[in-house]
Amino acid sequence: MFERRKIVQPWEGKIRPFKIVGNVYFVGTFQASTHLIDTGEGLILIDSGYTNSFYLVINSIYELGFSPKDIKYIVNTHWHWDHVEATAALADLSGAKTLIGRYDAEKARRYFSPDILIKDGDTLSLGNTKLTFMETSGHTKGTISFFFETEENGRTYRVGMFGGAGANTLKRGAFDFEGCREAYRESLHRLKKERVDVFIGNHVWNNDTFHKAEVLFETGENTFIDHALWGKFLDFCEKRLDEVIANEK
Repeated sequence: MFERRKIVQPWEGKIRPFKIVGNVYFVGTFQASTHLIDTGEGLILIDSGYTNSFYLVINSIYELGFSPKDIKYIVNTHWHWDHVEATAALADLSGAKTLIGRYDAEKARRYFSPDILIKDGDTLSLGNTKLTFMETSGHTKGTISFFFETEENGRTYRVGMFGGAGANTLKRGAFDFEGCREAYRESLHRLKKERVDVFIGNHVWNNDTFHKAEVLFETGENTFIDHALWGKFLDFCEKRLDEVIANEK
């Protein structure tokens, strides 16, 4: 997967906004991914990112021809600050309702007050889009993943996101909750049963967002449409979990 690089100043993480496929857009930064879904009856934002790069997200939304005031919902994949720190500001600007997994609600309140708590199997419908949520505990107790369909050029694609793939909280001494490793593995096995045509990551290194965007800009080839990448990434996550455990012995 994509290598991380050190970001010293917020603007060093600027990424040109672009359409991924259908009604799905990337409006985030190198530090933390933010996605926008245009449902035809309002916008859904996935993760708000850091407050110090909030202006980049807002500018990207405008660059694509949208308005932040049309955001109806902000879906937060988990409570960690790199994904939710700007949620309160964005909700204040847009009037959007905020969502997060039910088991992350308490910790999320240090950053924003959730309006809707998500549990396994819940859905969110707006305009032409219906998100189906899955509780994928591990990285945090309340991490959520989701799936939805989008259309482009007469074809329908299933889009999916694993809401918390990070291994940092799987290391002893950094657990978000007891039993996180077992929960993480169980979540991976559940996620592997899902078909995903377009895998979007909540960090650019999850699905190589940055390089895929360059290919799209330069050649028009859409390498985000990749039926195999979802499974490969989940296999990578499980192998990394095994390595974390093995390194402790």
